[in-house]
Amino acid sequence: MAHILLIEDSIDLAEIIILELERSGHTVLFIQEGEKAFEILKKNCTDLIILDWMLPGINGLDVLHQVRADSNIPVLMLTARGDLADRIAGLELGADDYLIKPFDMPELIARIHALLRRAARDKQVILEDRSSANNILSLEGITLSPSNRTCECNGNNLELTRLEFDLLELLMKNPGRVFNRRYLQETIWDQAYLEGDRSIDNTIMRLRKKLGSSGELIETVREVGYRFKLDLKTHEKQNLL
Repeated sequence: MAHILLIEDSIDLAEIIILELERSGHTVLFIQEGEKAFEILKKNCTDLIILDWMLPGINGLDVLHQVRADSNIPVLMLTARGDLADRIAGLELGADDYLIKPFDMPELIARIHALLRRAARDKQVILEDRSSANNILSLEGITLSPSNRTCECNGNNLELTRLEFDLLELLMKNPGRVFNRRYLQETIWDQAYLEGDRSIDNTIMRLRKKLGSSGELIETVREVGYRFKLDLKTHEKQNLL
């Protein structure tokens, strides 16, 4: 069962969607205005968002842009706009899927279930990485050994806390990928994300300090989160042993 936020201005369509989702065992929270979404996301556990493009007030693309600033929640956009340029705009802003109105309800349900399965796999990334504990990860002068939880940076052994190690491991195993604060809070810290919580930023600051000059490899992506900055020219020379 998933907790789904439905943002749709048509009550008639929303009622049909809610009925079908509840028949599939999901819980649905329905709103008609995009402005209300952000407060709901702060206070409620949400597994997926169904987002209409054309909304009163702030439109669906603006909602999507703000959601993506601090969340990796899967977003399925609904719209009557079928132009290729419109679909590309939605996908480039971070929509995970796109369904053009009118649509068949079984297709909507199938797409939702596909997105939920993908999200579940993503949440297992750390556990799956740890299952490959014998792999030594080496990038840009930093070497991690998950099997014995050791870190070496430019020839120096570093003492990292559990959170620092797990955070660095996640970033190094996904070089170039941006992880927002909500995702890090829910996966590394295993806690619900709280707006204004600085624990992630403080851990990043301590980790950078321990890494010395290599600390700049942990790059801040403004208003989004963090990523491991990798020189693509040297990437091919790095090996996972």
